[in-house]
Amino acid sequence: MKVLIVHNRYQLRGGEDVVAEAETALLRANGVEVSVYQRSNDELRRMPAALAALSTVWSQRAAREIGALCDRERPDLIHFHNTFPLVSAAPYWTAAARHIPVVQTLHNFRLLCPQAMLLRDGAPCHDCVGRLPWRAVTRRCYHGSAAQSGVAAAALVAHRVIGSYRRRVQAYIALSCFSRAQYILGGLPEQRIHVKPNFVADSGEAAPLKRSGGLFVGRLSAEKGVAALIDAAALLGERAGALRVVGDGPLAASVRTTFGDGYLGPRSPAQVGALMRASSFLVAPSTCLETFGLVAIESFAAGLPVIASGHGGLGELIEDGVTGLHVRPGDAADLARKIAWARGHPEAMAAMGRAARARYLALYTPQRNFKLLHSIYQHVLSSGDHHA
Repeated sequence: MKVLIVHNRYQLRGGEDVVAEAETALLRANGVEVSVYQRSNDELRRMPAALAALSTVWSQRAAREIGALCDRERPDLIHFHNTFPLVSAAPYWTAAARHIPVVQTLHNFRLLCPQAMLLRDGAPCHDCVGRLPWRAVTRRCYHGSAAQSGVAAAALVAHRVIGSYRRRVQAYIALSCFSRAQYILGGLPEQRIHVKPNFVADSGEAAPLKRSGGLFVGRLSAEKGVAALIDAAALLGERAGALRVVGDGPLAASVRTTFGDGYLGPRSPAQVGALMRASSFLVAPSTCLETFGLVAIESFAAGLPVIASGHGGLGELIEDGVTGLHVRPGDAADLARKIAWARGHPEAMAAMGRAARARYLALYTPQRNFKLLHSIYQHVLSSGDHHA
């Protein structure tokens, strides 16, 4: 099998970049021949705004370069990860012209929401799901800009009208049942949306010694529930001293002020793994509706239970009272109560950690993920509808 992976990298490396690279390595490790086409959002610093807008709607360059790559490498299928903003959906048509099937991973909610997070004013928003996304423009949902929101909305509308999403993608990969349900509501063909979670390599469960305190790992931004975490720390007072925070982002200064030495800044994956294996629980209080939650399964691999918002993909991943605890999104008081409970019940949290580890081994290992991904590829290749 020969697969072409297409991914538009972000300026600040995030979960989608990690997953695209990990799946590429996974395929190669299992004997699949993989070629890669990548663009980077670093290019936007040198690109005129008008050209960037045109590329978001229809990238002639990406379509041309991917076409040339297909003619040279002759892949059996093309697997797209992120296409926004420098790749666009134009290469779907490049693939169709060559009768090459397309698989698209739905890492976020970009095909439903110009802002990609289904979030407005700190709360979930479904106003554009299955509708013309004009509200996103009037509300300046993307980067606080009517112009940029308009470009993102125009790209959505244009490709809906010409059928790029409904006709030119043979299989979508949703990361959770929750995400799949949102996309069905948004109009994607139900029978083409497969559920395949992300995976992480096995870090090995820590010995059950010297586990203490809580840990937050992620982007320090409003949608990740950092404001609620700061407010919860204030409610906990001295009891918040055992919380450590890893990451960077727009709320870093506030986190540093609140947590002091407990704010560790950015850390390498190896350092994060070590911190997870030494902690009693992870906190993931996202206010946005996550499609998945990569940090949660990293925690599971380390035998670490998760205190997480009980909605979206995160709420689906964490089983309340079994592999962690649910909190009400954005509710600092509830978050403080759950953190205090976790600290006061170490044996219960240790049992949840063992359940989390078992859940990881059952569902989120590289071996299982390759079987799922390969079966989706085989289904697409055997269906033949890309020859229509």
